[in-house]
Amino acid sequence: MNPTDMLLAGDAEPFALKSAALALLLAFGLTQVLGAVYVWTFRGMSYSQGLVHAIVLGSIIACMLMLAIGGSIAAGLGIAGGLAIVRFRTALRDPRDMIFVFAGLGTGIAAGLGAHAAAFCGTALFCLAVWLLTLSEFGSQRRFDGLLRFQLPIGADEEPVMKLLRQYSRFLALVTLREVAQGEAMEHAYQVRLGDPRHRAALVRALEELPGVQDVSLLLQEPTVEI
Repeated sequence: MNPTDMLLAGDAEPFALKSAALALLLAFGLTQVLGAVYVWTFRGMSYSQGLVHAIVLGSIIACMLMLAIGGSIAAGLGIAGGLAIVRFRTALRDPRDMIFVFAGLGTGIAAGLGAHAAAFCGTALFCLAVWLLTLSEFGSQRRFDGLLRFQLPIGADEEPVMKLLRQYSRFLALVTLREVAQGEAMEHAYQVRLGDPRHRAALVRALEELPGVQDVSLLLQEPTVEI
């Protein structure tokens, strides 16, 4: 190798190192933004810090793999075969969580392939779309479904109870009906949909005032919040 080739090879190695460091830092920084947007827009009760970490760390791994593969088909097949051995058994309950993980991987892949503009613009548009969908509550249905339970003596007139339930609820369906208190009463369980959640206390009080009705309980759940 002549001195010129040795000089070019020496210059190429620091350039490759800087390029790889830039791609990894870009993937890390952009997915930090993705993780922050996920935390800010999260709705529900099953929050997982590990998922936020997975979004960020997954992008670094994806970027590293893309840098290692480069333009080599053989390297790509080898890495694909190695990943096929690993079985990821973590189940994501919310499709939104899966999309965020996929967005993190996509950001890492774009950064590793050198498509920095695509990585930056794609992340910015994704975060903007998530923020707008959360702000507008797009796709949500403002319904308040609940499970109403109460006990009624066997042989008691159910018409006053049904009239009261139809008065307060927009939708009513019998879920279960079983004997309790050694066969002296029946436990009724109804799925109800209230037009206004503020009427829940009035419904419970009105049921308790009916003759024979006992052990009234009402569990309400807003469909936009997962329990």
